[in-house]
Amino acid sequence: MEGTTIMQMPEKGRDWADVRQEMITRGGGDAQWRDGRTAVYVFNAGHDVEQVQQEAYTLYMAENGLGPLAFPSLAQMEKEVIGMGLGLLHGPDGATGAMTSGGTDSITMAMKTARDYARAQGKPREGQNVVLPQSAHLAFDKAAHLMDIEVRRVPLKTDGSYQADAAAMGEAVDEATVMMVGSAPNFPHGIIDPIAELGEIAAKKGVWLHVDACVGGYFAPFARMNGVPVPAFDFEVPAVHSMSADLHKYGYCAKGASTVLFRSEELYNYMPFDMAGWSGAPMKTPTLAGTRPGGAISAAWGVMNTLGVEGYKRLQGQVCATREKIEEGVKRLGFEIVGNPMLGLMAFYHPQAHAFAVYGEIFRRGWFTSVTKEPPSLHLMLSPKHADVADAYLADLEASLAAVKAGAAGPKVEARYS
Repeated sequence: MEGTTIMQMPEKGRDWADVRQEMITRGGGDAQWRDGRTAVYVFNAGHDVEQVQQEAYTLYMAENGLGPLAFPSLAQMEKEVIGMGLGLLHGPDGATGAMTSGGTDSITMAMKTARDYARAQGKPREGQNVVLPQSAHLAFDKAAHLMDIEVRRVPLKTDGSYQADAAAMGEAVDEATVMMVGSAPNFPHGIIDPIAELGEIAAKKGVWLHVDACVGGYFAPFARMNGVPVPAFDFEVPAVHSMSADLHKYGYCAKGASTVLFRSEELYNYMPFDMAGWSGAPMKTPTLAGTRPGGAISAAWGVMNTLGVEGYKRLQGQVCATREKIEEGVKRLGFEIVGNPMLGLMAFYHPQAHAFAVYGEIFRRGWFTSVTKEPPSLHLMLSPKHADVADAYLADLEASLAAVKAGAAGPKVEARYS
């Protein structure tokens, strides 16, 4: 990694209490997410859920998901996690999937599966491409780079909805297209794409449709249960072949835990790696990973069974209520909301103050949030904990906006994910 310095390991080990204290001290300059002033990277459902994450993880932290024969308990927990995910997302009989390390992993495996399926269906290998809305996550680009697949990003609708333009995406499809993508919701704006409309076009074109629900997969079903008018976005849409949904986001599970889900076993069978042609024992893995941390599987199973439907409905209800409160507050300050967010993400901008300047000011007031580039906006990914700090955030946002308008803003602060 950049900035690495060659170091010598200490000749003698130190007392753990001393090492532990140094670790705590080093974290003193990190984003203090437990106090609710961080709205990116961490999904804070409170101390009780954090404790379940920790204890459930450590119960299986040495076990390896690579060995289902050695650790049938982990294999069964993974099956049940996948089963619960499919139960929430209208998985039909025969649907299946696997746990991965995160959203990028799930998206990569879905693309690999779609590519291999397309090859088996006789689609051209030359010119393979994936058709995305402009707002789709960059993990698709990363996966496409690994597999030498062309990425065709299509501009969003021009009606102010910030949704994928299904018709334009359909026009970008050709005989070598291996996948179309919709988001539920997209990360930049928190907007759910018109998945049903994308499904109609994908079915007509004979193209694999993937729904990136990394953010919304374990949020939208409970929001719908709470009365939010979430449109059809999952396997309820017949053309949806696969989905990515992160457990370590709004599933409130320990990092790194995600799910990649498929409509059928037939589709799933294009994902695993299976090889016997080497000197060692035959090996079959569902994803690219060999070793898979048992703790990520056990923590996911533990959190899902501890919260249950009622627990998730309560937490997601808190998030939606907080988003609505912040929407009302920022509108009073003259900000405009990007599109119509329904879940836990939102972006907003002010016609008279550049969002990145406001970001710098609120960052200096102790808030670690993010920005969106198109259009330049402030970006929040809300957690249940933010219900406790929404008023404080709005007060500091008002002060930050005033500083920018008065020309009293400090030096530029750059927001990056790296």
